Amino acid sequence: MNPIFDFLFGQYSGYATLDIALEIVAVCFGFLSVWYSKQNHIWVFPTGIISTSIFVYLLLKWSLLGDMLINAYYFIMSIYGWYIWTRKVDATHVTPITRTTRAEMKYSVIIFIATLIFVYIVYRSFDKWNHWTSYLDTLTTAIFFVGMWLMAKRKIENWIYWIIGDIISVPLYFYKGLTFTSLQYLIFTFIALFGYYAWKKLLDNSPQTV
Repeated sequence: MNPIFDFLFGQYSGYATLDIALEIVAVCFGFLSVWYSKQNHIWVFPTGIISTSIFVYLLLKWSLLGDMLINAYYFIMSIYGWYIWTRKVDATHVTPITRTTRAEMKYSVIIFIATLIFVYIVYRSFDKWNHWTSYLDTLTTAIFFVGMWLMAKRKIENWIYWIIGDIISVPLYFYKGLTFTSLQYLIFTFIALFGYYAWKKLLDNSPQTV
């Protein structure tokens, strides 16, 4: 076979066809979710729920606990975000895009640190703290937890966390043997960059922001 193809996809030779198909479906819905987020569209959440529910199943099956926790959290926060984004702040307006307040920055730090501790405890409990990837798993989980919380609250700074987490995840997932997911995060990085500037434009043009 082609050596480049083997390098990129050879790890799938031992995977069940159904699992490969499910990963591709999850990746496709993940693309849709991030794209809808860039567009500031409510469909970010239902598409995200489909993607994360599939990934929770696959990652649990493959014993990738840190990644599974990220997606389980995404699933829960997607439901929360769906509510926040559709909640009306007055008779005619739903929750707008805003900047993170000082209080929310403090909560972000708390979420970040609490996530680091939580994931470390989980890895130790399941005897998974035995590889250098565990450190990156813990870091990316904390980054994405904060990013998802800020996105659910429609805060523009969420994109900064996504960009950082996505950049780290590209080589990390490829190393783990999940090439499709690695490619997904590569594309996510570019979408997140465009998403930040798209939201910034909407925020700067919004009369509701200070």
